[in-house]
Amino acid sequence: MLGIIVGIAAVIVGVSMGTGAKAEVDKRIASLGQNLLTVMSGNMSRGGVRGGFGMAPNLTPADYEAISKEVSGVSAVSPEVRTSTQIAVGNQNSFVQVSGVSAEYLTARSWPLRSGNNFSETDVRNANKVCLVGATTSKTLFGEDVDPVGQIIRIKNASFSIVGWLEAKGSGSFGQDQDDIILVPYTILMKRPSADTSFRALFVHADPPGSIQDVQTQITELLRQRHQIAEDKDDAFMVRTQQETSDFFNANNRIMTILIGFFAGISLVVGGIGIMNIMLVSVTERTREIGIRLAVGARGRDVLRQFLIEAVLLSVLGGALGIGAGYWLAPLLTKFAGFPTLISNASVVMAFTVSAFIGVVFGFFPALKAARLDPIDALRYE
Repeated sequence: MLGIIVGIAAVIVGVSMGTGAKAEVDKRIASLGQNLLTVMSGNMSRGGVRGGFGMAPNLTPADYEAISKEVSGVSAVSPEVRTSTQIAVGNQNSFVQVSGVSAEYLTARSWPLRSGNNFSETDVRNANKVCLVGATTSKTLFGEDVDPVGQIIRIKNASFSIVGWLEAKGSGSFGQDQDDIILVPYTILMKRPSADTSFRALFVHADPPGSIQDVQTQITELLRQRHQIAEDKDDAFMVRTQQETSDFFNANNRIMTILIGFFAGISLVVGGIGIMNIMLVSVTERTREIGIRLAVGARGRDVLRQFLIEAVLLSVLGGALGIGAGYWLAPLLTKFAGFPTLISNASVVMAFTVSAFIGVVFGFFPALKAARLDPIDALRYE
């Protein structure tokens, strides 16, 4: 049964690793915001070096205004201008990502405030020096559980008033800390310190949720028209939904799960062969017993059923122990290796079914051999 136990446990742990990784990816993607579309600016090609989307900012304020006014099914739109710079509070300082966004950014990202208020459209229009701080940044500058609202921080020697404290979001899709951030009106950041005149990304919140695909199509057509892209040319931008982002990151998880399942399946086959060999030896050792049963009236199918039940029982018992081992090993993997695991009912049912199937398949040949023994030959077998 050992091969079956190892194989079933490997299947359960392997599938739980894939399921856990998928759940973790989906959680991080969801933390970006519900019903979110991300519009990335164009790629960059310079001196033989090609960068990905977002490397060459070509989304203009006019594009942002057009999406806000002309695309239906949109409840919030925010551009993003991003830079990393030194900030200071008293004698505390830190190197933090500063993002310039609109007043609709928190709605687009489904990002609640822990305390304080969001900055307003007036703040954005007038480029007022106000900001929102993330949980990690607040902890670094002011300490644990200290409300920073009302405090003054210096960004590139300019004083900003903190008007809101963001709820913790955790890690993003690439593992970065989303909470180590400061949000300011994009108009002030485009003046200094970044001095950008265009955006690398736009965040669009679709409402209702079922309109995401329609909104994606509208944005694509609108930007192609505004950027005068010919029909035979590729987009100079990318509009990605959360589902596409999730599928992109989960592709590797699926491959990993398939590979682990394949090698676990080999272990199951080896276990099945082991059961078949043991049952063949059992038939040989119990030849006289089989002969006596046949001589006193047992039929071939009775002997076949007896040995088949024994093989299935071995497989099912091994499968049950393997399931128990899988339930025990998966949490240990999470605890000591830090790898997310999530045991699914489907994997347990599949593992138990496979173990029973192996018992039937690999137990049938030895049982058939026992059923076909000649009673006279079996009785005089030594």
